[in-house]
Amino acid sequence: MSESILIRVAKAADLPSVRALLVETWHDTYDALIGAAKVTEITNSWHSMENLSRQISMSDTSFLVADENGAIVGHLFANAQRPPVLALSRLYVLPIHQRRGIGGRLMAEAIARHSACDVIRLEVEADNLKGLSFYRREAFQPVGERTEEGIAHIVMEKGIERGE
Repeated sequence: MSESILIRVAKAADLPSVRALLVETWHDTYDALIGAAKVTEITNSWHSMENLSRQISMSDTSFLVADENGAIVGHLFANAQRPPVLALSRLYVLPIHQRRGIGGRLMAEAIARHSACDVIRLEVEADNLKGLSFYRREAFQPVGERTEEGIAHIVMEKGIERGE
C-alpha cells in the first residue's frame, strides 16, 4: 500500500476529477456487462456535475477522495441519514490503482466519520465479479437480492466494529 495516498473529504475543485474517475471505472467494470453505450448513458445521468455538486454538500454523508500527490485515484460516497445503517453508494478506485488497499482505506474513513452507524450496507451488480470479490474480502455478507431495470443486484452488509 502506498503511503503517499491521502484520504480526505472532497472539495468542489475535485469534482471534475471525481467525474472522470467514475466514467473510467464504470467503463472498465461495466462495458462488458451492459455495453459501453448504456454505461455512457448512466454515467452522464448519475455522475453528472450537477448531481456530484449536490451530493458533495449533503448532510450526514461522506464524499471522500483518495488523493495521490494531487491526483484523485479513488472515491467513496456513503450516506448516514438513517442510522444505524451507513449506506455505501459508491466506492471506486482507478483500475491502475486497484489492489493497493485504497478501497479499504476509503471505507475505514467513512466508517470512522459516522459513529452512530453500526452496519454498512451496499448493493453490487450480481455479475460484477471484481466488486463481489472485493466486498467478500472486506467481510461483507449477502443479505438479499433485488432487480433494477432488469439487472440483478446483491445486497450485502457487515457489522461495524468499533474499538473501545
